[in-house]
Amino acid sequence: MADIIETEVAVLGGGPGGYTAAFRAADLGKQVVIIERNPSIGGVCLHWGCIPSKHLLHAAEVIQEARAAESSGIRFGEPQIDIEKLRASKDRVVSTLAKGAEGLAKARKVRVITGEGKFLGSRTLQLSTGDQVRFEYCIIAAGSRSIELPMIPRDDPRVWDSTDALELKNIPKHLVILGGGIIGLEMAEVYHALGSKITVVEMTDQIIPAADADLVKPLMKEMKARYEGIYLGTKVTEVKPLKRALKVMLEGGKAPEYLEADALLVSVGRRANGDLLDLERAGLEHDRQGVITVDDFLRTDVKHIFAVGDVTGAPMLAHRAAYQGRVAAEVIAGLPSSYAPMTIPSVAYTHPEVAWMGLTEKEAKQQGIACTKGTVPWQASGRALSAGKQNGVTKVLFDKKTGRVIGAGIAGYQAGELL
Repeated sequence: MADIIETEVAVLGGGPGGYTAAFRAADLGKQVVIIERNPSIGGVCLHWGCIPSKHLLHAAEVIQEARAAESSGIRFGEPQIDIEKLRASKDRVVSTLAKGAEGLAKARKVRVITGEGKFLGSRTLQLSTGDQVRFEYCIIAAGSRSIELPMIPRDDPRVWDSTDALELKNIPKHLVILGGGIIGLEMAEVYHALGSKITVVEMTDQIIPAADADLVKPLMKEMKARYEGIYLGTKVTEVKPLKRALKVMLEGGKAPEYLEADALLVSVGRRANGDLLDLERAGLEHDRQGVITVDDFLRTDVKHIFAVGDVTGAPMLAHRAAYQGRVAAEVIAGLPSSYAPMTIPSVAYTHPEVAWMGLTEKEAKQQGIACTKGTVPWQASGRALSAGKQNGVTKVLFDKKTGRVIGAGIAGYQAGELL
């Protein structure tokens, strides 16, 4: 028979936003249940995103640093890559962290239920297991999913999303990446280091469209030197599965009529999962992108239901989700907490890295804020030159009227750490 589970706080989703909210609520004395559709908590970030990608990016950096050392008179042999061991080490890191998260839940007496949850009403969740969860408060932390395009044949194993790319099943001779955003370019770093030829196709006129153009120039310079092609202002119109390869038809920019790819990584963004939860049964709505609107306290229009993380829209970042989760738990517990960050940093772990925070020049212009800019090219930095890392730039934006810092960005080696 199906069970009816009663709790003070139900957390729908066990990713960084969900488990942070659950742990904080439990620490504040609340009875908490997490509903997670995957076998263990951690979400996309831990299992198929931030953590495995950073592990593989570290491996790529080691390979790139060894090759770059030759210009300083230090020569290593060509790396021998054991893909099975690399995959196993990645999986081991993920498993270790997943077990750690499960241990933290157990220590706090947070119950984790494996299954999918949808709203049956404003106080009840219906689970795919047949059980129901009745709650006083609910925190929606249902995350997001990769956007799929209608012209892409997803049933072909040579067509990948980011999860497929991180599984490291094989190293294609030629990997075409559709989308020049952070995820696509990070995977380009990994597979190029492992031996793939890389071509990037981006629909807009620059890579990493969210960042300012001057900040991505150092990365673009490196990419042009390393990759087969980078086609901006270009879209994929069709993908034809051939026996020998995928025929990727292109349109726009200076792109050829088609490319032949051994694998195609589709990385054109993510969509919030608000449309998968039967929100209308709880008196809630989502927009066309699946996003749920919240206030500064992370409350939805139904005041005892909160939402955090990717399901609340951009920027879809793990550290943002975790901060939101903490705030939601504190508001539920009656603490004077709110979500009002002065800035949310973003980092592309490419080579070189690109990192920024606060307003970009584009955003300042859109908001009608007159600003001045201070810029230092790394060619003028003795530290950068001595390390052979002179391809970089640091910039800071100031409000022209007040002199207040309103934004900053760094492109270069370990830019994320420096920011």
